[in-house]
Amino acid sequence: MEASSDADLEKAFSTLAETKVAGLAVASNPLFNNLRDHVLALTTRSKLPAVYELRQFVAAGGLMSYGTSVPDVYRQIGVYAGRVLKGEKPEDLPVLEPTKFDMAINLRTAKALGIDMPTSILLRANEVIE
Repeated sequence: MEASSDADLEKAFSTLAETKVAGLAVASNPLFNNLRDHVLALTTRSKLPAVYELRQFVAAGGLMSYGTSVPDVYRQIGVYAGRVLKGEKPEDLPVLEPTKFDMAINLRTAKALGIDMPTSILLRANEVIE
């Protein structure tokens, strides 16, 4: 599904409910980040288990997140800035890909959705909210 406005979100969730999808992966983008509370309200109302890229969604009530470690990305940016300040040309620096990922799980949300989160998943999580 795609959504580029608040109204599109409502339509998208209506379609998801009609098609009886089993779960949802919410990509990180400025619209969803700015409308986080609305996205969470829609997933709660729809009783859809959803995974997000950003941990902030889980802290606000989302089920789970898995994505790039934001602190690690900032660390990499700092290393790059240091290299440039020491005289390296930006065009000579390699393209980096994320190497660290974070997973967070909200057990209160899992319980509300009737999901028994496997211990093997909980052990892999960087953060479990109870």
